[in-house]
Amino acid sequence: MEFSGEKEMSKKGVVVSIDEKPSEWRTWEGLHPDILASIFLRLAVEEISRCVPLVCKPWMEVASGPYCWIDIDIQAWCRRRNRSLRAVNRAVNKLIRRSNFTVERLFVYRMGSSGFLSVVNCPCLKVLEVPLSRFTDTLVLNHLKPLPNLRVLNINYCSKISAKGLAAFGNQCKSLLHLKRNLPPQRYWPVDNSEAKTIADTMPNLQRIELCFGSFSDWGLSEILTKCKSLTHLDIRGCWNVKLNGDLKKMCGKLECFQIHPSDFSEQDQLRLFYRYWKVNENETDLFVELQTYWNEIRIR
Repeated sequence: MEFSGEKEMSKKGVVVSIDEKPSEWRTWEGLHPDILASIFLRLAVEEISRCVPLVCKPWMEVASGPYCWIDIDIQAWCRRRNRSLRAVNRAVNKLIRRSNFTVERLFVYRMGSSGFLSVVNCPCLKVLEVPLSRFTDTLVLNHLKPLPNLRVLNINYCSKISAKGLAAFGNQCKSLLHLKRNLPPQRYWPVDNSEAKTIADTMPNLQRIELCFGSFSDWGLSEILTKCKSLTHLDIRGCWNVKLNGDLKKMCGKLECFQIHPSDFSEQDQLRLFYRYWKVNENETDLFVELQTYWNEIRIR
């Protein structure tokens, strides 16, 4: 028995109504670009770049336009076989141009100066995650433009960025809510409160801060807790110079989530983390994955 309006699958793989004539069937390539883009975004970046454009001309136009490049996540691609700095920069520049500089979320691993110069021209950015990148304080100071929509900044393990670069980000990114500034383990831990002071002075609206293995002391922590009044999450595991003297322990206890290494974490444990880090460095393995495991090895109090 058949009913009017009943649907079946055509030979072309499109859903059609039995009452419709073949000339009225709607094919995939006829979908609106925004709809196609929302489907393509479920694919990996490499598939969007290499496979989708080969299907048909409408798909190629969508994949080549800004529709598919609101979110750009190439961290896994960058880490695979330790992509060279030049290759990473080339990919970043190409994809940002495809987005027509409207990208909102960018995830890159080990980006260099050339890639950063493209990033600064993306005023729509909301999330920028560039761990282990190689751009410098000087580049940030001279070229960073206002990024009024940036909410999340990840500059983990960026060894060429110091308090000067952090100040530039704070001054140009007034909407920052989440800062990730974890550093690699160090052999010695001389007190340096410059970064903590800069964060407190230029990023007062932060709600979440990650500062693992920072070299600041109780004074630097006090600056952050006093000036970042919206702070709810703070991770300072591996910050060996922090002792939580005075009222600091009580202030940290008021946070929604506070993470610090246990008081019985010995100097031998600290050195073990340091030597493991440099062993990983020498073997040129995946530093990003290895460094992430350090936080899990330090028990959370």
